[in-house]
Amino acid sequence: MTTGIAHRPTTLSLADKAVPAWADGLDTADFLARAPRLGELSTPVLVLDGAAMADNVAEFARWTAAHDVDLEPHGKTTMAPALWKAQTDAGATAITVANLPQLQVAVAAGVKDVHVANAIADPAGLRWLGAALDADSGLTVTLWADSLGTVDAVEAGLAGARRQPTVLVELGGPGGRTGARTVDEAYAIAERVAGSARLRLGGVTGYEGAFAHDTSAEALGTVDAYLRNLRALHERMRPLYPEGRIVVSAGGSAYFDRVAAVLGGIEGARVVVRSGAYIIHDDGFYRYITPSGRETGAPRLRSAMHVWARVISRPEPALALLDVGRRDVSFDEGLPEPQAAAAELGGEQRRIGGEITAVNDQHAFLRIDAGDPLRVGDVVRLGLSHPCTVFDKWRVIPVVADDGANPVIVDLVSTYF
Repeated sequence: MTTGIAHRPTTLSLADKAVPAWADGLDTADFLARAPRLGELSTPVLVLDGAAMADNVAEFARWTAAHDVDLEPHGKTTMAPALWKAQTDAGATAITVANLPQLQVAVAAGVKDVHVANAIADPAGLRWLGAALDADSGLTVTLWADSLGTVDAVEAGLAGARRQPTVLVELGGPGGRTGARTVDEAYAIAERVAGSARLRLGGVTGYEGAFAHDTSAEALGTVDAYLRNLRALHERMRPLYPEGRIVVSAGGSAYFDRVAAVLGGIEGARVVVRSGAYIIHDDGFYRYITPSGRETGAPRLRSAMHVWARVISRPEPALALLDVGRRDVSFDEGLPEPQAAAAELGGEQRRIGGEITAVNDQHAFLRIDAGDPLRVGDVVRLGLSHPCTVFDKWRVIPVVADDGANPVIVDLVSTYF
């Protein structure tokens, strides 16, 4: 199957805002061969720390091995095939995606085991999936179903296909997102899938993060109660399972420790977590909610992303405006965090206080002490929250070797949102 999906851009263009003007039209390999440095780029620019990403991948691989769980990381976090490869090279057994377009990107990128953490009911998309499965005997695709209507839609869409996708029954709960609202409803779906000639029943699944948003005892108790229901559904479904791999899957990037604690040790099934943000981590939402702060032995993660922005106005003594905004940074799970300032990109840094109080489309409002020496033309390093809504704003992202002064750019990562 022809892919057309590159792990890095082949020819650089000014249409990609991270690319410096002197590299317009240059082959990526030639660009990297020149060992360009951070200081040669323009602002705003999102930067990935290669050393931090490597450490995060190794830490999570250590954790999953210690807890005997499989990892199928959510690719929607980055939509970057180069980073998916780093995750599968470290032992991830599949890449998870969230919808049909992301599934198509994964297949085009050559991913052979794709876990779709959602239902697909689009007839044209399902016909494409059937053709993709028939064209590649090495391709495995797992889908979710939370209703009999979903099963009907998938069967109809795959009517002409020869190969079967695997279907996991999704358990939800009152007030949640998708997912059958009761174990009884979920079991009826399992019976329907088990009796289908076009589908393979592969286990149970769900998303505990829909029911909790912090690390309070009440929130963790809610998560645990949901996971116990998921385990009970799996036990009830045992007589329905065919031979082969059976999965019990939960676990986003916030409560994967509870998944291991509650679902661990299930006989005859693999527990699969789908944590995706770990490879990047952040300086906001995930820094506060991941198990690193509450579980001994949790993966020690550090943020591998930040943005450099330039001061373009100092209209009031205690206000600086930066050339970065909603088109460049996340703002849904907390605003950017000022961390350092320098006279020039790649130059000597100093710690900076203050707070980003708002972002417009192309501006960030940095409130600082009136006596701070920050000037128009200086650059400010910003820590970011929630990588899922940072990566979708950048088609090409430079990767630096480390977090040192004026580091070398060692790679360029392409995203496909």
